[in-house]
Amino acid sequence: MKALLIGGTGQISMAITKKLVKDGWEVYLLNRGNRSAELPEGVHSIVADINDEAAVLEKTKDIMFDSVCEFIGFVPSQAERDWRLFRGKTRQYIYISSASAYHKPVGDFMITEGTALANPYWEYSRNKIACEDFLMGKFREEGFPVTIVRPSHTYDERNLPLGVHGAKGPWQVLKRMMEGKPVIIQGDGTSLWTVTFNKDFAVGFTGLMGNVHAIGEAFQITSDETLTWNQIYQTVADALGVKLNAYHVASDFLAETGKQYDFNGALLGDKSNCVVFDNTKLKRLVPQMTTTIPFHEGARISINHILNHPELQVEDPEFDAWSDRVIAALEEAKARI
Repeated sequence: MKALLIGGTGQISMAITKKLVKDGWEVYLLNRGNRSAELPEGVHSIVADINDEAAVLEKTKDIMFDSVCEFIGFVPSQAERDWRLFRGKTRQYIYISSASAYHKPVGDFMITEGTALANPYWEYSRNKIACEDFLMGKFREEGFPVTIVRPSHTYDERNLPLGVHGAKGPWQVLKRMMEGKPVIIQGDGTSLWTVTFNKDFAVGFTGLMGNVHAIGEAFQITSDETLTWNQIYQTVADALGVKLNAYHVASDFLAETGKQYDFNGALLGDKSNCVVFDNTKLKRLVPQMTTTIPFHEGARISINHILNHPELQVEDPEFDAWSDRVIAALEEAKARI
């Protein structure tokens, strides 16, 4: 079985690449070759810019793939490009969409693949919906063999799932925890959320690859573990061995004061909503999908890795100062009232 992964070295896709190799797939990665040193032995690297269609066609002209997996497609023009490149060259095309595409605000906390797609808060999600619409249209019109996958909050050893952080990632929040500083949590922290370790995600994803029953269908792939944001932050603090100094701030306020961090989309359009995912449809096709790395274990794996890799400890003084200003302003308002 031959698989082509467009990207293949990211937070989600690296685990899939490693599992495919372990499972005996012939794996090709199409990317710019920036993380080739971390790849398992036996992976075929196609170094190219996916937007250079002539070069991609030339480098893949003699290969028929069983599955092409797109991890870095974000706007409709990229979905259209992939359709031009891979129609007739693959038995399955898997597009990574997003669970943030589901209707916001949510009408029901239980999410299935049949939940309506609409997100007025986040352009990212609307673009994912448009990509899905284009690809499913090609499936209906000409049988283009698409499978849609909607991940929710997937993480790995390099990146922890947190609700409020800056553009440079979660390290500054971890640093605030270790320094005993207050850490902002959106809302009252009681909304329900689902986080999935990438190795668990890879089981569900690879189980859909080459599966004829997945063609023309959409699947959400998430953990079965549901947590509140308070529990997520407390678990991270416990893994660090520090006391959590939580500071709750309304999501609307964060969206207005943190526009540089796109909290309107990331919070109001995603993480502030209470969601639980029904994975029944996935498990009918991939019964081996289960949660093997619960968050209390995944958090420790991630923190140990980050603490042992200084290059991942990217400080974000701008976000740190913004957090202090938000907290100071709210404390001042409390004092005045």
